[in-house]
Amino acid sequence: MGNPMPKSPAKTLQCISPVDGRVYVERPLHTPADVDAALNNARKAQAMWHATPLAERQKYMLKFLDYMVANAKVIGEEITWQMGRPVLQTPGEILRGFQERVKYAVNLAPKALADIVPEGQEGFKRYIRREPLGVVAVIAPWNYPYLTSVNAIVPALLAGNVVILKHSHQTPLVADRYAEGFKAAGLPEGVFQHLDLSHEDAEKLMADPRIDYVNFTGSVKGGHAVQKAISNKFIVAGLELGGKDPAYVREDADLAHAVENLVDGAFFNSGQCCCGIERIYVHEKLYKPFVEGFVDLTNKYVLGNPTDAATNLGPMVRTAAADFVRGQTAEAVKKGAKALIDEKNFKASKAGTPYLAPQVLVDVDHSMSVMMDESFGPIVGIMKVTSDAEALKFMNDSPYGLTACLWTKDVAAAEKIGQEIETGTVFMNRCDYLDPGLAWTGVKDTGRGASLSVIGFENLTRPKSFHLRTKTS
Repeated sequence: MGNPMPKSPAKTLQCISPVDGRVYVERPLHTPADVDAALNNARKAQAMWHATPLAERQKYMLKFLDYMVANAKVIGEEITWQMGRPVLQTPGEILRGFQERVKYAVNLAPKALADIVPEGQEGFKRYIRREPLGVVAVIAPWNYPYLTSVNAIVPALLAGNVVILKHSHQTPLVADRYAEGFKAAGLPEGVFQHLDLSHEDAEKLMADPRIDYVNFTGSVKGGHAVQKAISNKFIVAGLELGGKDPAYVREDADLAHAVENLVDGAFFNSGQCCCGIERIYVHEKLYKPFVEGFVDLTNKYVLGNPTDAATNLGPMVRTAAADFVRGQTAEAVKKGAKALIDEKNFKASKAGTPYLAPQVLVDVDHSMSVMMDESFGPIVGIMKVTSDAEALKFMNDSPYGLTACLWTKDVAAAEKIGQEIETGTVFMNRCDYLDPGLAWTGVKDTGRGASLSVIGFENLTRPKSFHLRTKTS
């Protein structure tokens, strides 16, 4: 369990904290020999874990959750120092979404993993069983380090798989906490392990014939690397590769509700969310008051040191990420966009640092990077539209398709528009949320596969049919 294998000092992992630029975590990476040992341990553990009754697996997961909830405050502080989200918000990752998803998966597992029995046929016993895939590699990102990883780890274990986690170098303590939580729960040796790996060794891990499934959350470039790594064997990968998620505010929307929720959807976690709001289309009848309200609320945000309880907007994960967003703003303004937020109102915002003021752009169009390329930062473009048809055209004009949200009082209109949106999830009057009862999935360059819900369990298992003749005469 955890990291029982010795590490080589040849290569090291460094987590540079965006809070103050210091090295927050530094330690040696695992070696190819360590990877081999972990895979052998996983293979040995999987048969035993598969034979463990589901009710026992459920108990392990709930004991693990008890540990995580009990340590939510210190876990939240670690998240803040590793990736910069304000300490005001970080404990909630465990106490809300993480806790909700673990409990839901535990309760759903008996139904999701139950045998599928076709219509009866005299003289035969026939059913389809959900079998675990075997050894699951989870490659997790830093932006929501627990929420992205739990979607795969807990359902995989409930289904009878064993897991090897490779977490981001930006959030290595997350993997440590998983290991500590499962150890506290008494999880058997080898059922969950984690490795600190270089990109090269992570690709070798995925390519190894002892890995039966890969769950990856990251960039499109990373998704292509995953597909290449597993191309010599007949397995699949679940790929969540990001988004450029749109919102459409119809003329019948509740204006105040839309403003409040969309500002939060755009700027929570400094906009570093694959399903965060990155572009907004507003009907011309609401455009002016919507923009005014959006700018007013944005200016009330407090950018600063995320360890300060008064801060609700922290630094981006690194200076290079902030500079990319600065570049998008400059390019848009050069092409005719207007920036509505005066950076001077956010004293902590400073060039050459990851501290970046939020920005709202109008007079934008789809020739600009800010409306087409994933920003992953505290910036949003707002466009005026004249009809549902025009909004739909712009929402679908994207290489991504993770979520889209509609703000309206008309459920029928939302369903009608939603049917035509090229996306994995359609929201009405909310955004930036994962419902554990619904499949989390996407289209186009957002990736393939699904997590959460019954469908998430289907992606972590394989069907095995039993056709038993009970009468031979």
